[in-house]
Amino acid sequence: MAVNEETEEAGPFVERVAALDIGKAGLVACLRVPSGIGSGRRRQEVTEYTTMTDDLVALADHLICQGVELVVMEATSSYWKPPFYVLEAAGLKVWLVNARHVKNLPGRPKTDKIDAVWLCKVAERGMCSPSFVPDKPLRRLRNLTRYRSALVHEATREKQRLEKLLEDAQVKLSVVASDILGVSGRAMLDALIAGHRDPGALAELARGRMRPKRGELRRAFTGEFDDHHAMLARMMLEHIDQLAARVAALDTEIAAAVAEIDPGGPPAGVDPATGEIPADADEAEATAPGATAAEAARLGLAERLAEIPGLGPAAARVVIAEVGTDTSRFPTPDHLASWAGLAPQARESAGKAKPAKTGKGNRYLAGALGQAVLALARTQTFYGVRYRRIRARRGRQKAVVAVSRSILVTVWHLLDDPDARYRELGADYFDKRADPARQAAGHVRQLERLGFQVALTPREQPAA
Repeated sequence: MAVNEETEEAGPFVERVAALDIGKAGLVACLRVPSGIGSGRRRQEVTEYTTMTDDLVALADHLICQGVELVVMEATSSYWKPPFYVLEAAGLKVWLVNARHVKNLPGRPKTDKIDAVWLCKVAERGMCSPSFVPDKPLRRLRNLTRYRSALVHEATREKQRLEKLLEDAQVKLSVVASDILGVSGRAMLDALIAGHRDPGALAELARGRMRPKRGELRRAFTGEFDDHHAMLARMMLEHIDQLAARVAALDTEIAAAVAEIDPGGPPAGVDPATGEIPADADEAEATAPGATAAEAARLGLAERLAEIPGLGPAAARVVIAEVGTDTSRFPTPDHLASWAGLAPQARESAGKAKPAKTGKGNRYLAGALGQAVLALARTQTFYGVRYRRIRARRGRQKAVVAVSRSILVTVWHLLDDPDARYRELGADYFDKRADPARQAAGHVRQLERLGFQVALTPREQPAA
C-alpha cells in the first residue's frame, strides 16, 4: 500500500544555529548562518574556546551578535553544564541533546571540528530534539537528593564492611539479628568495642524481640574479637553516625527546597460537598481523590505522592527532583515512561516485531521506583498483587519494571491534577474484573491437555 505525503526539504529549518562539541578544558563552536540575502548559501564559522567562564561569556556575546536562534550541545559527562548555564543565563535558546541520537555516520573521520559541524547541520535541519533540563530551583533540589542518595549508599557499604569485620573476628551477629545496627545490635557492638568480651553479658543487652534469642546470641559472640577489631569497628560506627547526621541535615534542606518548588495551596475544581473528581479506568483510577477539599488543601505534592504505597516521603521528593512539577514537558504518561526508560523500544523489521528492551533512562528515578516496588512486593495492595501476578509469568526483573511504570503513570496523573489524591484500588481489584467464564474455559483447556474429559455443572444457588 502506497503512502503519499508531502515534505518540505528545501532550506534549513533553523536559519541561525550554533553547535558545541564540549570537552573538559575546551570546546569547539560551529556557527551556521545565511551567507547573504537571496544567495541561498550558508556561512560556516568554527572557533575554539576554553570552558572558563570569561570565555563562555565571550562566546555568548558573539552568538547574540550573530542573531543565533538555537544553540545545541551534546550531553558530555557533566562538562556540558558550564556552557549550558552561561548561555541560558544570556537569554539564548539552548538544547541539550542525547549523544546517541546525533551520532555521526560510521566510517567517517572523527575530530572535534567534524563533530561540531555535523551536530550543527543536524540541528539546522530539525533532526534532533532537546533533552529535559530542569530549571534552576529544580536543579538545586536534584543536587540535594542525589547527594543524599550517594550518602545512603555509602552508609550501606560501610555497614557491609562492618559485617565483614565481624566475620573476620568470628562474631556471627548477622546470623541472629536481621539488622546488626538496630537498638539491640548497636548496644552490643558498643559494649564489645568498649572491651566487654563475655558472650553472656553481651547477650543480656538484647531488647524487645531479641530477648528470646539470648541463647543464640551467646554462641554468636563466641569468637576472637581483639583490640584491632575494636579500633576498626569504632571507626566504622563513627563514619556511619556521621553519614546519618549528614543525611538528616540534607532531609531538612530537601524539605525546604520542595516547599519552595511546590508551596501547595487551596485546590481548585474540587466539589466542596463530596471532594471527588472523576477518574479513568485501570492505572488512572488509582489517582482518584478520596478526601474533602479542606483535606486536599493541607497536602502538597510531596505528601500526595507519598500516599502511593511503598513510595514514602523521601522517595516522593526524589520523584519531584527528577521529574519536576510541570507535566507540559511530558504530554502523556507514555511520554514520561519512555523518558524514564520504563517503556520497551520498538524493534520491527520485515513486518515482524522483535523482542525489545527498555532504553536507558534516569537511574535515580528508576532506583527510587524500584525500591518502592520491592517495599510493597508482599503487601496486600493493588501494586503488590500486580507485582506478584507479573512476576509469576515474566520473572522478577520484568515485574519490577512493569510496576515501576504503573507507579509512574499514577505520579503523572497526580502531577497533572493538583487536586487529585491517591486512592487504593485494593488487592481484589483484578479478581473483581476477571471474567468467570473465561477463567473456567482456561482451566478446562488445561485439564483436557492432561487427558481428562471435563463437564462443568453450575452450582445451585441457595434459596434466599
